[in-house]
Amino acid sequence: MHKAIVVPQAGGPEILRYEDVDLPEPGPRQLLVKVAAAGVNFIDTYKRAGVYPMSYPFIPGAEAAGTVVSAGRDSGFREGDRVATAEGGGTYSQYTVMDADVALPVPAGISDETAAALMLQGMTAHYLCNSTFPVQEGQTALVHAGAGGVGLLLIQLLKAKGATVITTVSTEEKELLARDAGADHVLRYEGFTGQVRALTGGTGVDVVYDGVGAATFDASLASLRTRGMMVLFGGASGQVPPFDIQRLNSSGSLFLTRPTLAHYLLTPEERQWRARELFDAVLAGTLDVRIGATYPLSEASRAQADLEGRRTTGKVLLAP
Repeated sequence: MHKAIVVPQAGGPEILRYEDVDLPEPGPRQLLVKVAAAGVNFIDTYKRAGVYPMSYPFIPGAEAAGTVVSAGRDSGFREGDRVATAEGGGTYSQYTVMDADVALPVPAGISDETAAALMLQGMTAHYLCNSTFPVQEGQTALVHAGAGGVGLLLIQLLKAKGATVITTVSTEEKELLARDAGADHVLRYEGFTGQVRALTGGTGVDVVYDGVGAATFDASLASLRTRGMMVLFGGASGQVPPFDIQRLNSSGSLFLTRPTLAHYLLTPEERQWRARELFDAVLAGTLDVRIGATYPLSEASRAQADLEGRRTTGKVLLAP
C-alpha cells in the first residue's frame, strides 16, 4: 500500500481524498517510480471538475519526476535511474507506474523538482513558440498570465528568439516576476487591447498565446494584426463558448488554433528534442525555472484551489 490522492467523483478541489491505495506493479516496458515531485496543472483541475470525461474514481496527475524502483522487461531503464514525464498517469501519489516510452532521463545537475517543473509547462512553452507559431526574430507576441508556470518559461524562450514580448498579469508582484523573465511590456488585463494597439503603432501583435480562455479570448482576437494567429492553449478562467468562425474573416483573416501537448509529442524524437533543449538551457543558465510553491501530497486540494484562484506564480508542485 501507499498514499495517493483519489478523485471519487466530479466536483471542486474539496472532493480530493488522501487515501491508502494498492502499490502498482510495472508490466513490460513500464517503470515503477518513487515520486519525488509531482506537478499540479490546470488539466488536472479540468479532469477533476468533469470538463473532460473521466471514469471515477481515479488518481490525478500526469507530470512527475523521481527514481526508478522497478523496471519492467525491455524498458531500457534500471533501478536507480532518475526519470521525469509529462505523460504519466496517477502521479499524485507516492509511487506511480509510467510507460518507458514517455519517461525521460533526468541529466546530472537537474534536480527532481526542476525536472518535474519543466515537463508539462516547459514542453508546452517549447511547442508553442517553436511549432504552433514558430516565432521569428523581430516579431511581437502577447503572452497572457506572464507570471504563471507556462508564462514565465514562454517569455524567456521568446526573448531568446529575438521577439518583443508583451504580457498581462494581475498584480504588482506578478509584474516584477514577468519583467525579471524578460518581458518588454507588462500590462494589467483591463483594457489591454488598446494598450497593445498603442505599443504596436496600431498594427497589433503577430501572435497571442492565451491560456486564460474565456475572460481574455475576445480581447485577444482584437489584439492581433491582420493574418495574426490566436493560440488558445488553455482555459484557466473557463472554456471559450461556441464561436462564429466568420469573426476570423472580419477581424483580418485571422488564424485560430487550440493545441494540446500530446499532439506535439508524437514521436520519441520529438519528445527528446523538446526535453533536451529545455534541460540544456537550464544547465547553461539561460532558462530559469521558478517553483512558486510546493505542497505536501496530503494538501493537494489546497494546491488545486490556489492554482484555480490564481494565487500562485511559477510552478506548483506536490511533495509525496
